Amino acid sequence: MISVDDYFHQVTSLTHTLPTRILPIEKALGCVLACDIHARYAVPPFTNSSMDGFAMRSQDTPETPPFSLPVAGDIPAGDSTEYVCEAGQAWRIMTGARLPEGADCVVKVEDTDQPAGIAPLPSEVQIHRVPCAQQFVRHQGEDVHVGDMVMRAGTVLTPSALSAIVSVGHADVQVYARPRVTVISTGSELRAPGEPLEGAQIPDSNATLLQGLLARDDCELVGMKRCADTAVSFRKVLLEAAQHSDIIITSGGVSAGAYDFVKAVGKQVDVAFHRVAMQPGKPQGCGVLQARDGHRVIVTTLPGNPVSVFVSYHMFVRPVIAALTGRDANNVHHRLAATAAQGWRSVSGKRQFVPVQLNDPQHAGETPLATPTHVLGSKSHLVVSLTFANALAVIPEDVDLVEQWSIIDVIRV
Repeated sequence: MISVDDYFHQVTSLTHTLPTRILPIEKALGCVLACDIHARYAVPPFTNSSMDGFAMRSQDTPETPPFSLPVAGDIPAGDSTEYVCEAGQAWRIMTGARLPEGADCVVKVEDTDQPAGIAPLPSEVQIHRVPCAQQFVRHQGEDVHVGDMVMRAGTVLTPSALSAIVSVGHADVQVYARPRVTVISTGSELRAPGEPLEGAQIPDSNATLLQGLLARDDCELVGMKRCADTAVSFRKVLLEAAQHSDIIITSGGVSAGAYDFVKAVGKQVDVAFHRVAMQPGKPQGCGVLQARDGHRVIVTTLPGNPVSVFVSYHMFVRPVIAALTGRDANNVHHRLAATAAQGWRSVSGKRQFVPVQLNDPQHAGETPLATPTHVLGSKSHLVVSLTFANALAVIPEDVDLVEQWSIIDVIRV
């Protein structure tokens, strides 16, 4: 057997970065940024009010309220006129409107004698609370100045990231292409979701599991194939998938069975197979195919049992996806400490990955509580209990007993 770390380095060493493209903001959600973003505009782009109320000069206020000031006019949001607030004046101002020159504070409407909402412009406003300088004022560039770096290449573009990019003046972004992925489920016993089962048939839950995981990682699923346990059918599906994929993920057919044709065919096309010192997920394979147009297609062959697929995807496939999109594969797994809610036995000599439910700590300074999602722990067929897993407990190879309340490492999934 080889170690988990050695196999991780082997599979990630096969990767390359995908081409980049420029996309409009509205089509870039979930993509990975391919170049740094610098601000074309300041944020805020001008000094403005953070409240509906009245702009004025703080030095014009008496020490005790109430007091009244004449109202010089209205400043709605979007009004580009350059107004001046003279001594002893107030201007009615809306949230986001440019502050008039000379004003250094805003009194919110609730602290005056004026009604909130739509109302005629008063000739005078009575102020009930003395404002301080800079009250409810948002200064130009207090978040970002023109030219500032606002986002680095490698950032996954979330809704808030896209909003930030728009706020600094960009309408499109350069991103890595979404990885095109084909999923191949192998096994003559597999049936489509909802299809009636006969005899020793089982539903193909792995395809649905991988489809969901890939969607969460913003990959483009270009094919979902199911093939019987024959070398001819698998080879045909594999080579066809290579023509339009960046990654091919197979499940099943990689162990030591007489009908495990994935290994037989894979070895013919330079896929290397290993027994990895982990539980679950020991049988693994990876390699590169050359498509007719010359592009490299990464093949990852996963075991057939659902928990093995779940673990293998997070430990090996997600880092491959990261590397293809310009990110560091080594930074995919963020470990944190947790407390084992119960004890269990591990397998000496193998790194164990146990699906757990991670609960947030009750008090500051405490570690989260990790509870295995099934009493049988990491057994590879326990697909239903995966519903409750939001982390994987990582138990080192030299540990054969996890004590209750001990501190363990976990990876969020």
